[in-house]
Amino acid sequence: MKDTQPKIVCDNISKTFIQKGTQVVPVLENISLEVRDQEFLVILGPGQCGKTTLLRILAGLETPSSGAAYLDGKQIVAPGPQIGLVFQSYKLFPWKTVRQNVEIGLEVRGLEPAKIREISNHYLGMVGLQGFEDYYPHQLSGGMKQRVGIARAYALNPEVLLLDEPFGQLDAQTRFFMEQETERIWHMDKRTMIFVTNNIDEALFLADRIVTMEDKLPGHVHTSYDVPLPRPRDTMDPAFLELRARITEEQKLTL
Repeated sequence: MKDTQPKIVCDNISKTFIQKGTQVVPVLENISLEVRDQEFLVILGPGQCGKTTLLRILAGLETPSSGAAYLDGKQIVAPGPQIGLVFQSYKLFPWKTVRQNVEIGLEVRGLEPAKIREISNHYLGMVGLQGFEDYYPHQLSGGMKQRVGIARAYALNPEVLLLDEPFGQLDAQTRFFMEQETERIWHMDKRTMIFVTNNIDEALFLADRIVTMEDKLPGHVHTSYDVPLPRPRDTMDPAFLELRARITEEQKLTL
């Protein structure tokens, strides 16, 4: 990890929405944080605390009501190729194969067919989907669908990858497997990762650093925790359990 200027900066971001024409709903208030290059940052908080809205602002899909987000010192004002996004819902095209889903963004960029195939082969291999290239989404498990989404995002070569509760729809066993896979993939091809979750064990397993958000609107950053545990992490390691207990107590999280 590089200790240079931050890769991502949130500078005093606030966001309000207008509902039913006149009702003002504050969702984020005075969010300030920095993310280092190649850092794996996890934003931990319960539902309805503004986590997803913050991620959408970082992706350039929402405009803050005040404040600003920056990538390498440049303000984020629209989606761009430097930032990729993996959703909780799989967002795959059901009429396209696994390979076609991974390659669609590369085709839009106008790359040569041979280069597109080279890139898709690399990232399908990286996420462990060799042999499934010609399958359709309805033939895949939930975990495999999400691996397609990760391969598609990586294939576009973003500098920053945003993951919005990507394993929230998976059963517990598949979810843990995907957490292990995500850590493995990140080690193979490091990017700056910003991962949103409401699961404290998931946060501790993946993060270099955890930022917690309060359990009410408008969303605020509560606390930042470094996670100096060796990888791969053992969820029964006393140091893991001690940090888990500390965060749970300080954040009053429901386990």
